[in-house]
Amino acid sequence: QVQLVESGGGSVQAGGSLKLSCEVSGITATSYLLAWFRQAPGKEREGVAAFTVSDFGRIKYADSVKGRFTISWDHGKETLSLQMNTLEPEDSAMYYCAADWGRPVGWGLLDVRAYQSWGQGTQVTVSS
Repeated sequence: QVQLVESGGGSVQAGGSLKLSCEVSGITATSYLLAWFRQAPGKEREGVAAFTVSDFGRIKYADSVKGRFTISWDHGKETLSLQMNTLEPEDSAMYYCAADWGRPVGWGLLDVRAYQSWGQGTQVTVSS
């Protein structure tokens, strides 16, 4: 059974940094997708950053976080991270880790429909 467990959320002032982590377990495929999404109150869940765990190691970022956020994967620790710098109040949201495996990628890497497993989320609050 696949499990995704996020940690690292918290409260920070604008301009600050946070690092989120997601412990991934139970995926036996050699090629799979991992991503971070976020959802603010009253808004749809949106993709933040995605990473393909395969020979290609493709990375994709939402335009709103390019240059500020960095996604990374530690294969040995099976941990997906999201380093978030220069945080803005607009970054405040619940952040979710997501994974997909074993099926063709039929959607964009930052599309919620591309993922079949989700973590419980970790809250990020950025104050101005």
